[in-house]
Amino acid sequence: MLKTRFTEEFGVEHPIVQGGMMWVGRAELAAAVSEAGGLGIITALTQPTPEDLVKEIAKARELTDKPLGVNLTLTLSINQPPYAEYRQAIIDSGITIVETAGSDPTVHVEHFKEHGIKVIHKCTSVRHALKAQRIGVDAVSIDGFECAGHPGEDDVPGLVLIPAAADALTIPFIASGGFADGRGLAAALSLGAAGINMGTRFMCTVESPIHEKIKEQIVGASELDTQLIFRQLRNTMRASKNSVSEEVVEILGKGGRFKDVQDLVAGTRGRKVYENGDSEAGIWTVGMVQGLINDIPSAGELVTRIAAEAEAKIRGISDLVVEPVPVG
Repeated sequence: MLKTRFTEEFGVEHPIVQGGMMWVGRAELAAAVSEAGGLGIITALTQPTPEDLVKEIAKARELTDKPLGVNLTLTLSINQPPYAEYRQAIIDSGITIVETAGSDPTVHVEHFKEHGIKVIHKCTSVRHALKAQRIGVDAVSIDGFECAGHPGEDDVPGLVLIPAAADALTIPFIASGGFADGRGLAAALSLGAAGINMGTRFMCTVESPIHEKIKEQIVGASELDTQLIFRQLRNTMRASKNSVSEEVVEILGKGGRFKDVQDLVAGTRGRKVYENGDSEAGIWTVGMVQGLINDIPSAGELVTRIAAEAEAKIRGISDLVVEPVPVG
């Protein structure tokens, strides 16, 4: 068994987290990850109302009594969700771990901490991780450039970002972006992380609520089958490479503005991808790590397999160290 600061402080068996994913982080998946000894996370804003979130948490609690988290992603938009109400729904539901992401989480961190809730903040740079540490989060999830969704604007891959974070932070952190198996977990631990966060890998599990055709496409895809969009808007996003993402890149490359691609990138279209299995229906996020995904196991099997693989890999690396033979 792998024991790290993250497993010790967050009360989980394995240093493996299923991060929040829009339309994907639902009760069945999160509960399966937690029941297997990882940390499963329900995505709050996937639920249309705070009341629906309460019901989703209750559904997960029927499936596991192990540590369970909720993701609250904070975005700047014209019609913002009622964050305070979602926050209160999380508190009232007895959740003890929250993953925040997006904009400055200070106000929410203060409220969560008042209720004894541990907070993991997801960020894409060391400077943002240090700010999160200053405002009192308990851990950081740091995303390398390989990740799905928003990798930030610094373009720093995990092999550099993880040890840089280890050098700078005093709180535990987990590494995100590019992880799919035990080799990745072993590597992250050796670079100074206390665990890993996976999104794309958990999309390809039995309990994942996305269409089977999308799971099969991810299994068949390579690390080259993603596309960066919104680069010109400095709001970079990694998505699956399809006709829609190609059109977005072309329009913005010719000087277009967000209003010119707004209909193409609408979240409702992306949701239809997961629901109907049409990978060309809209923009949908996936990481470069899809090139390492070869099967669709149950979430519990995946957690235990990765933990065992990592332990074996670490033992194998230690076997490479040969003690010098004394002379004379």
